[in-house]
Amino acid sequence: MTMNQSSPLPINGRVAFIHGAWHLDIVGQCRDAFMATVPSLGLPAANVDIFEVPGAFEIPLQAKLLAKTGRYRAIVASAFVVDGGIYRHDFVADTVVSALMQVQLETEVPVMSAVLTPHHFHEHAVHSDFFKEHFVKKGQEAARACVQTIRSIGAIRTENFEAA
Repeated sequence: MTMNQSSPLPINGRVAFIHGAWHLDIVGQCRDAFMATVPSLGLPAANVDIFEVPGAFEIPLQAKLLAKTGRYRAIVASAFVVDGGIYRHDFVADTVVSALMQVQLETEVPVMSAVLTPHHFHEHAVHSDFFKEHFVKKGQEAARACVQTIRSIGAIRTENFEAA
């Protein structure tokens, strides 16, 4: 940080981070990057609650239940949906992302998605390393999107309150 920059105003409240356990060595990179990035954006890492679910398909229900508690200002979801050769993974990913959109529209709690599905993934070092690095970037992007969205919605709600 340079002398002309000021630290961002702190964000009050809590954020939930939900991740699938499948391919945790890859998905965990997103979680870890998110947690490493948010403090520099004004969200204390201590204000983030982490939830692990078995896979991507379980994330939307967990997100909805957490949103309905009123405890969270935002929810971030992360999973890695790959073609296991048995089912169409793109349908699973589409269903999960669509359900996450529905959760945020119904509850008015923003939900950020880092649920990714590659066209091709094979369990070898080259693909694994590539997607680990990619999930680090996605964690950083999710952190910025989360904080920006919280601030934006906070401004809208403050304006509406003051106008009433």
